[in-house]
Amino acid sequence: MPLATTAPTGSMAPTGPTAPTGPARYADHPPGRAPGRLPYVPDPSKVAPYDARELSRLFFATLGTADEGTPEHQYARNTLIELNLSLVRFAATRFRSRSDQMEDIVQVGTIGLIKAIDRFELSREVEFATFAMPCILGEIKRFFRDTSWSVHVPRRFQELRITLAKASDELFQTLDRSPTPAELARHIGLDEEEVIEGLVAANGYTAGSIDSTVEDGAESGARTLADRLGEADSGLDLVENLTVLKPLIARLGVRDRRILRMRYGDELTQSQIGAELGVSQMQVSRLLARITAQLRTGLLGQE
Repeated sequence: MPLATTAPTGSMAPTGPTAPTGPARYADHPPGRAPGRLPYVPDPSKVAPYDARELSRLFFATLGTADEGTPEHQYARNTLIELNLSLVRFAATRFRSRSDQMEDIVQVGTIGLIKAIDRFELSREVEFATFAMPCILGEIKRFFRDTSWSVHVPRRFQELRITLAKASDELFQTLDRSPTPAELARHIGLDEEEVIEGLVAANGYTAGSIDSTVEDGAESGARTLADRLGEADSGLDLVENLTVLKPLIARLGVRDRRILRMRYGDELTQSQIGAELGVSQMQVSRLLARITAQLRTGLLGQE
């Protein structure tokens, strides 16, 4: 194990390579020296696991007695982090299927390791690895819970999705088909409405592009989801307007309704309507303007 011990007076010369100048743990004391009576560890990542456990006990003892913010406390804490980074790498192997996120997984796991170091006490009489692993895994799982969902849903639905997935697999083996929400509810002991809410919320776990192709059995070639999306029917607005206009037209006088029918039903010109009624084209224009303004006011709900 490449380490040496330095006394406070500096009477014992350290062995091994000179300490790196980059890490912050060497900023408050000379290179190649460790503060206080702590051993100098030039490269904690290369320390064997058994030696790392023994050194961790020594550094934890110092961490519990040194004042926070002192060089000794800082050196002990940072060295503990580096000595135990192998725990993070081991925990990250459980998520090897997410290789594209491995860098983020290691970073998040390191946060869990730091929290474990800050909370650990030697008086617990347990190995640090036993204490730290749940903290590291919990931090990684929390990362997936908060970032993996395309749409954020409450935590209870995130956990319910996992329960429903396991129950669906179990029931599929028994029933040889996909279970219904009622069957899932009986299997896991929940209300059917809550199961339906969980199934709907599970749709927010992943999002697909509308440009992705779908297999619909058509001979014309692959189609995208965008090709199958509907669009607003402009005719619906016309139906709504006619429904609202019907009682408004019913309140008009007989001559006003006749003028509307001839103009918009029979599509007569204003001159033809004037000849039919025995009035001038100008009078027909004024009558139409008054009628349409009255209908527009009623349609828009204005007084």
